[in-house]
Amino acid sequence: MTTLASGTDTLTRDALTVLQPGFTGTTAPDWLLRRLGEGLASVGLFGRNIASPGQLAALTAQLRAERDDVLVAIDEEGGDVTRLEVRNGSSFPGNHALGAVDDVELTRQVAHELGRRLAACGVNLNWAPSADVNSDPRNPVIGVRSFGADTALAARHTAAYVTGLQSAGVAACTKHFPGHGDTAVDSHHALPRIDVTAEVLAERELAPFRAAIAAGTRAVMSAHILVPALDPERPATLSRRILTGLLRDELGYDGLIVTDGMEMRAIAGTYGIERGSVLAIAAGADAICVGGGLADDATVLRLRDALVSAVRTGELPEERLAEAAARVRALARWAGTAGHPAEDTHGTEIGLHAARRALTVTAAPGLGDPASFKPLTEPPYVAALTPVANIAVGDETPWGVAAELIHLLPGTVTGSFSAGDGPESEAGENAGRAALQAAGPRRIVAVVRDEHRHPWMASALDTLLAARPDTVVVEMGVPQAAPRGALHIATHGAARVCGRAAAEVIAGITGV
Repeated sequence: MTTLASGTDTLTRDALTVLQPGFTGTTAPDWLLRRLGEGLASVGLFGRNIASPGQLAALTAQLRAERDDVLVAIDEEGGDVTRLEVRNGSSFPGNHALGAVDDVELTRQVAHELGRRLAACGVNLNWAPSADVNSDPRNPVIGVRSFGADTALAARHTAAYVTGLQSAGVAACTKHFPGHGDTAVDSHHALPRIDVTAEVLAERELAPFRAAIAAGTRAVMSAHILVPALDPERPATLSRRILTGLLRDELGYDGLIVTDGMEMRAIAGTYGIERGSVLAIAAGADAICVGGGLADDATVLRLRDALVSAVRTGELPEERLAEAAARVRALARWAGTAGHPAEDTHGTEIGLHAARRALTVTAAPGLGDPASFKPLTEPPYVAALTPVANIAVGDETPWGVAAELIHLLPGTVTGSFSAGDGPESEAGENAGRAALQAAGPRRIVAVVRDEHRHPWMASALDTLLAARPDTVVVEMGVPQAAPRGALHIATHGAARVCGRAAAEVIAGITGV
């Protein structure tokens, strides 16, 4: 077992134990290794920390050389939110695609294979799956990260995902409790508010979390959302009524409760990360996630000292902090004994198989069966109508169909078009005209992401289709807008394998 540095008192060790910080770089900095020796028990990884599976395995080995029972956490949902494959796009479709297929065994297999790859790299805690019911189609941060808008569907696939991930020896962290789906505000930027009754919450938002608890999820992540029906004053992450009264007492959950990133503006901009961290632990959280934006030793020391000070002044009961630290150590013990399954050759192509099954292909009105569509034989022009990426997804990960079409139809050309400044309708028309000019005589493939949330995108498609009705439209977000184009392909997500599956349809590749 790890020998902790002498001179670190129990209170300080417990304060460090409940932190899940991040860092910069692809090797562990000296300050992080030093804090592991003093009691830090968890480390969070992000895309900036990962260059390759081999490098990641070396990094986690470096961490375990300092503390053999360290929890190494990652935000790897698959689909649009990937850290393992941040530079190329995920080999696995995300939740919305799996929900579109609605095969719980497929979801379990995908989660198992994703977990197997994480475990092989030394990662043992995944901040996934998202159990949010995407009931508000305007949702700017959940969307395709949700299994869907149907409660029962979200519940059964959340349970399957938890089971599959944990069967690979990686702890699942079901999020974002009590449900982030019914909001049009991104908690990275502000504090969302969900104004529904407790009865609606119980029947809709909580059902997937009940399913996850029944499936044995080892961790649950709280949401930075205000739910007045449950607590009119404090957001869920800071609410004892929600974390202890609801999640612990009513739902009977006894595993680890992790906060969402404390530097998100919903908390940092209202309470501050030090005060927020103290309130979160007092409310019933066991681990403080920080490091997506603040990733340095100073942040760890600020939070450690805030927790220690709160105990010493009587604001935070020492036994509550000790209980939280004990839950972190308990999860670390589980992770250390869960074991890692051997190489699973059955699962190596499961992601692409799932992406192909998730496609919804619709012919334009009047064309009848999509089978009447004649695949492209000449390289097209791919016009990507690109929205601003939300922080959870990030803008590092490529998306679309161009990269895959280039392999299938060499000579394919692509361009990216955005709203820019000015009125959205005008911006859309400008983007559409620019795409037409760039395409020249080539057949156009227009790629969109959540057309229904972006009026400029719809306007750009109007302009494209008016001039070129043979345009193929690929929707890689939530397919809420009515299908249109000579062929409309809904991928239910923007993972690399989703782009591959769509490209195969466009190029008429079959029998794969």
